[in-house]
Amino acid sequence: MTKPFRQGAIGALLDEYEKAISDLKEVISTIPDHALTIITDPHTADENCRSVQTILSHVVNSGYGYATSIHNLRGPQLTRPVKTFHLTINAYMEDLTNVFIFTEKVFEAFKDDELEQMDNALKIKAGWGQVYDIEQMAEHAIVHILRHRRQIEKIKQQQLSDILSR
Repeated sequence: MTKPFRQGAIGALLDEYEKAISDLKEVISTIPDHALTIITDPHTADENCRSVQTILSHVVNSGYGYATSIHNLRGPQLTRPVKTFHLTINAYMEDLTNVFIFTEKVFEAFKDDELEQMDNALKIKAGWGQVYDIEQMAEHAIVHILRHRRQIEKIKQQQLSDILSR
């Protein structure tokens, strides 16, 4: 069966974002709920990376943050949802689906020729100080998912393999 592709540059970004989220969901689908809260990196200074639970909460919250920042370029100002911590993989699966749906709706207000912006005054200033146009913010959102998917794959391989084999 042939997979339909969305049209244009926005369509390509959404297709890749959806694929990144789908790949992350596949990786986390085999993690038992009781393993979510296991501290896998007790020495990290990054509170978002202590356990699979904190990583996934960070990924979902960031996903809303990226899409909200894009939305706020044009629409009435929104605040991203508060970060939440779940005790089940299914809850995170649902959150990831909802992040994508929200992002897809945000992009309905834009056209392909609005993605790139040379004027810094019309760009998004991220919370960490970097300045992005819409395309760069969307690309960052995609790579953010990829990096944390990789991180969780490593955790599964190195630290949770015994738990997952039971």
